[in-house]
Amino acid sequence: INRKQLQYDRAGDAHYDIISAFIKSMRGTDPDAAVYYLARMLESGEDPKFVARRMVIFASEDIGNADPHALMLATSTVDALNFVGLPEAKFALSQCATYLASAPKSNAAKTAINEAIKDVQSERTLPIPNHLRNAPTTLAKKLGHGKGYKYPHDYPSNYVEETYLPDNLKDKVYYRPSDNGYEKTIKERLNKLRKKKV
Repeated sequence: INRKQLQYDRAGDAHYDIISAFIKSMRGTDPDAAVYYLARMLESGEDPKFVARRMVIFASEDIGNADPHALMLATSTVDALNFVGLPEAKFALSQCATYLASAPKSNAAKTAINEAIKDVQSERTLPIPNHLRNAPTTLAKKLGHGKGYKYPHDYPSNYVEETYLPDNLKDKVYYRPSDNGYEKTIKERLNKLRKKKV
């Protein structure tokens, strides 16, 4: 069987072009293009662990809580790859790639952590509210650590309006769930419970 030489250099432009096309196809909700670029990578000798690792990242970065099963499937794909190996692991890789491409998308978790990191880097360490502090010793209790903490499970719906962020950030919203997939349910629940809307 003669196979055309596939243009692919694992350290060169073709490598990065194909992985870019693969990720952008999944992000663009095109499972056909995603599986095509997956096939090109596998047929060109790409390390399947590299591909699986990119899908794990994609599951959180581009799908997140719009479909929480995406991350579980991606990490299970890594397990399947390690357990089965190629060539049969191509089925798990294809299942994962087509699922991720077809899933609802959200980058809200990525945006949330990036914004929080930016605030941590610029504000450094803001004081933790006293009611959230640990009080394992008599001295800590005398300093007011833990005083006034409201245990959510003692309240209806296991929720109580409370300030958890440092005072300077108390009205800050980092996580803004999208209206896609399961994140719409999360958004509705948070907006129903909290005064601080997302």
